[in-house]
Amino acid sequence: MRGRKVLQYVLLMAVAVVVLFPIYITVVNSLLSPDTIGHRPPVLFPTHPHFGTYSTAFHEGHLGTYLRNSFFMAAVITVGQVITSVFAGYAFAMLRFPFRRALFITFLSTLMIPFEATVITNRHTIVSLGWENRFPALIVPFLATGLGTFLLRQAFLGVPRDLHDAARMDGYGHWRFMARVAVPLARPTIAALAIFSFLGAWNQYLWPLLVTDTDRLRTVQVGLRQLEGTSIQQINVTFAGTVLAALPIFALLIIFQRQLVRGLTAGAVKG
Repeated sequence: MRGRKVLQYVLLMAVAVVVLFPIYITVVNSLLSPDTIGHRPPVLFPTHPHFGTYSTAFHEGHLGTYLRNSFFMAAVITVGQVITSVFAGYAFAMLRFPFRRALFITFLSTLMIPFEATVITNRHTIVSLGWENRFPALIVPFLATGLGTFLLRQAFLGVPRDLHDAARMDGYGHWRFMARVAVPLARPTIAALAIFSFLGAWNQYLWPLLVTDTDRLRTVQVGLRQLEGTSIQQINVTFAGTVLAALPIFALLIIFQRQLVRGLTAGAVKG
């Protein structure tokens, strides 16, 4: 038994090394000089690190502005998706209204439509509304999600019906029951949805590129692409920008890893 556990740990460590090694190399290359990055064999530990590359990427590469824009956009999208998913999921799980099943299937069908199939229509809508080069263009099209509605509906369906009946006897209407009972019980799922929503919004590239053409509103993924094009002779600056763009994601996953695991495993174990 002990040998089997040791083997499991060895395999997990090997997988961890494979996953983390590209991240480590990115950090190392951000601290090397441009001439040293191309050395063979590659340098695995910087003896004379150049920390100034981070300052160059942040200030001269305007990553400070791009990071702020991305954080604001991702935060608003996350809040919007959580709110709309909670309301829609509760309605589909707890309320009785005509065509409920057909509407829910329509929600789910949106998950099968690739974003590229609607991007032209969405952009024409944004232009017709006069939102081009404005934050609503980055945010409004993503304030609702079929995946979030599905996840919250399934979470609310797991709330015992007896609990709902008892709350009604105590005078709880749907609003109070949702706010004080259903939502607290669904917190792991809500936390997981919030993390996925933030990651999805943070990593957007195509849509921000299409609806903005000014550095004032560019997001970090578009900014990294511009930084790569303007820092060909300073490739270490591009690596530094990549590390800066990834730091909020790592911080988010580390801080909320427990909620993420609980949300993903909610309902997987009975009893």
